[in-house]
Amino acid sequence: MPTTFLSSLGAQFDIPAVVREVVRFIKVDPKRKYKVIIGTDSQQSGSANPDFVTAIVVHRVGNGGIYFFRRHELKRFHTLRDRIIREVLISLEVAEKVLTELRDYANEIAWDFEIHADVGENGPTSALIQEVTGIIRASNFTVKTKPESYAASKVADRHV
Repeated sequence: MPTTFLSSLGAQFDIPAVVREVVRFIKVDPKRKYKVIIGTDSQQSGSANPDFVTAIVVHRVGNGGIYFFRRHELKRFHTLRDRIIREVLISLEVAEKVLTELRDYANEIAWDFEIHADVGENGPTSALIQEVTGIIRASNFTVKTKPESYAASKVADRHV
């Protein structure tokens, strides 16, 4: 899996560099509330291998934010469930790496942390909500689903 993330302007960052940018962004206005969010979306068309895009979003609540993303291709999945579970596992993997780096700054900045899953009450993913949210909660993360899961359903989706 690629380890390089791109900023919205196209600059390349590894996870430690992403975290330094996150910290820099938060320190600009440290009195605001911040959410660091991880979300992954995928798309599989026809017989092609699916593209997975993972986004790291820093939301300055009430005043915009920044994001970073990476794209990679995985083998073809035969069921929607398998592909959605893979999205969740990728998000959890990135979340662990980001949090490991962020903990070094715990005394300097404050943030909330969320995982956004690309599942919702309507559509074919509705049967997966309990399973997906259970996996994420079991990993001790706050989870958001559609329509609140904008890191996956809007930011990552934009680059898939």
